[in-house]
Amino acid sequence: MPCPALPDGFDFTDPDLLHQRVPLPEFAELRRAEPVCWVAQPTGLAGFQDDGYWAVTRHADVKYVSTHPELFSSSLNTAIIRFNEHIERDAIDAQRLILLNMDPPEHTRVRQIVQRGFTPRSIRALEDRLRARAHSIVASARAHTGPFDFVTQVACELPLQAIAELMGVPQEDRDKIFDWSNKMIAYDDPEYAITEEVGAESATEIIAYAMNMAADRKQCPAHDIVTQLVAAEDEGNLSSDEFGFFVLMLAVAGNETTRNAITHGMHAFLTHPEQWDLYKSDRPETAAEEIVRWATPVAAFQRTATQDTELGGKRIREGDRLGLFYASANHDPDVFDDPDTFDVTRDPNPHLGFGGGGPHYCLGKSLAVLEINLIFNAIADAMPGLRLVGDPRRLRSAWINGVKELPVSTG
Repeated sequence: MPCPALPDGFDFTDPDLLHQRVPLPEFAELRRAEPVCWVAQPTGLAGFQDDGYWAVTRHADVKYVSTHPELFSSSLNTAIIRFNEHIERDAIDAQRLILLNMDPPEHTRVRQIVQRGFTPRSIRALEDRLRARAHSIVASARAHTGPFDFVTQVACELPLQAIAELMGVPQEDRDKIFDWSNKMIAYDDPEYAITEEVGAESATEIIAYAMNMAADRKQCPAHDIVTQLVAAEDEGNLSSDEFGFFVLMLAVAGNETTRNAITHGMHAFLTHPEQWDLYKSDRPETAAEEIVRWATPVAAFQRTATQDTELGGKRIREGDRLGLFYASANHDPDVFDDPDTFDVTRDPNPHLGFGGGGPHYCLGKSLAVLEINLIFNAIADAMPGLRLVGDPRRLRSAWINGVKELPVSTG
């Protein structure tokens, strides 16, 4: 049942595609002609023993799937839409220990515990330290007399510091977390020469590091978030294993995604100079949400049908995989006026860059918005004349809309 709205062999999860561009024209055609469309794949190509997935491209349908976990599971095949074709099924199943890949009621239990670390009070407690770090990061970047890479010199640092501050990771260990996180998601990009084995080893390193933190706090409780999550008495707590997998998720969900939102946001500002001028003069509170809509750092997650059902006029069979394409939903003209326009005053802005709602709505949204606001305020203060000096170099990935390098200059 090929999709007539797409060229033969077209696959939204092809890492070579995201290496070049976000396929917005193809998404627009699907939303118009066949908003729930079957995309065929050779058996095993994505690591699953099936022959493809349903591409879900309309805002309303992505929200529906996201908010009905009883019909569409995150656990059965995980939320990752494409693994390497050589992955063993045991390795996929092991990822069900990550919050992202759980279903209620287990997801509900774990999320109720970990969200203690993301209360408004917890985030407010980080604000002054993160503001100081944002200004320090930008001051260091401004010291460059020639072109520099915005990704490594600016965008990378604050998300890493935010997660490390939240979890109490010592400053001397933070580069290790950053390095392990990079290796976990880089195996699709040949430039990094990172194998899946190295990625798996890096994941193991993060889990082991976090489990050691948890064990230490169980023995010696402190006034920090880790203690709240693993050593709280009479309130339920995470086991050391659960805490390890939670930190693993944060290393990607809290670090990689915010980094790419900041990078895409800077590129958007510098290619829409009227928006950068507006931001510098007015600092609209709506800017962070538009940056996330425009960037949509997670290209897609997936769900698996738990029973026969219907979506967008198509019959979905039990066991079918569905790809939720957030960039398509975030450009749906039924929801957004002029969706292809970058507008930092856009309001309302019901984008799905933090997920489509439901149990898996982004736990760290308020922290991500804070980081984006802090870093762009610091850039506008200290580097208002920042300019592009080259094109962005994109990450080769099946599901992350990433940028490896963005050459800029202050002169």
